[in-house]
Amino acid sequence: MMAKQATGKPGEWFWCLKHAKVEEGPECPARNRLGPYPTAEAASHALERVAERNEDWDTDPRWQ
Repeated sequence: MMAKQATGKPGEWFWCLKHAKVEEGPECPARNRLGPYPTAEAASHALERVAERNEDWDTDPRWQ
């Protein structure tokens, strides 16, 4: 059985949930990543962005 290959391109930045770090390109499978982001800096703030979006959705009157 072949291992699944990670997909992505060099120059795309991701936050790896498994390793809790910024990664460039296809280092880990998509199920373990957030992104792509345009820069390593943007990827480093991925969890903050997730928290902001969750807060927005939790307080959106259309979903209450």
